[in-house]
Order: sequence, then structure tokens, then C-alpha cells
Amino acid sequence: MNNNSENKDPLLMEHEADGIQELDNLLPRWWVWSFYLTTIFAIGYMLYYHVLMAGDLQIAAYQKEQKIGDAIKGAAMAKFESTLTGLEPIQDQTVLAQGRQTFGNMCAPCHRADGGGLVGPNLCDDYWIHGSNYVDSLKTIWNGVPEKGMVTWKGLLKPKEVQAVASYIYTLRGTKPPGPKPPENQQQPDKPNAYE
Repeated sequence: MNNNSENKDPLLMEHEADGIQELDNLLPRWWVWSFYLTTIFAIGYMLYYHVLMAGDLQIAAYQKEQKIGDAIKGAAMAKFESTLTGLEPIQDQTVLAQGRQTFGNMCAPCHRADGGGLVGPNLCDDYWIHGSNYVDSLKTIWNGVPEKGMVTWKGLLKPKEVQAVASYIYTLRGTKPPGPKPPENQQQPDKPNAYE
């Protein structure tokens, strides 16, 4: 390497590594001030949240939001439960299509896609063990029948979804699916109802 002062670039530093010389130029001022500001912010953040404990940490903020969400959900559920007895099946085709989709995803594994019954009872006949009118269906879906294996859906489905499913189930009454489960009043002794 030639170190003659007349050939040397004034920005090059004296040392080199693997043939690479470092430039002696300053960082851009905007970058330096950005670095200073982020350092100041980090120190302030640490003091505010971790030293002085003035702000909520992530888990505490989440728990507060969860309480607010639970209160909103509880109010919606209470409102729905108070109006159950006055509800009628929804006839809107869009709502029925949504109900059919939810039924296919959530209910069909036990009741079959056509409502003919598998582990759960047949929903197409007139012999329903938990009441056969629309309001009874709403209550059964909402509260479930845990002692007989049916999930309580009120924690998983919104009130509008429950109404849509119950309205769709209402349209299944009187249909004749192929090979349905026998009506509840005709259960064979060697094949007891799975819900009893």
C-alpha cells in the first residue's frame, strides 16, 4: 500500500482490513438525531412502564380490553335472552343462507347436512325432545343440552347467527331426507337415542 501523503485521499483513515480502507466521514445529521430521539424515547418508555409503573403493560391492557368486551358481549346476550319468546323465524333468503352455512359447519356433524340426524336427533320430523317450535329451537341452540352432548352455542355464536340457524332449521321441518334417523318416539331399544 502506498502511504504517500500526496496520493492519500483525505477521507481515508490510516488502517485497512483485507484491502478495504474505512472512510472518515460523518453520519448524516438527520440519522444522528433520529438515533438520539429513539434512544431518548426508549429510556422514557422504560421509565414510564417498567420503573414508575405509570402505564399498563401489554397483559394488563389486554385484560382491561377483555373486561370491556365481556361486558358488551354480556349485555348483548342478556338483551337476546330477554327477547327470545317474542322472536319469529326469519324469512329473508340471505339470512337463511347464512344459517344454512353455519348449520353445515357447526351442526351437520351431529344432525347431518340435510337435518336427518346422526348422533343428534332428526330435525325433519315432528318429534323433538326439547320442544319443536321456533323459540324452543332458539333456546336449545343458545343453551345447548350439555348433559346429552349438545354444545352450548351462546359462547361461540352471536345472537344473529343463532337466529339464522334456528330459522334455517325451521325450514327443514317436514322435509324427507333419505335414510333419516327414526323419530324420537320410535327409538329402538337396542339403539337408544344418543341424547338420552
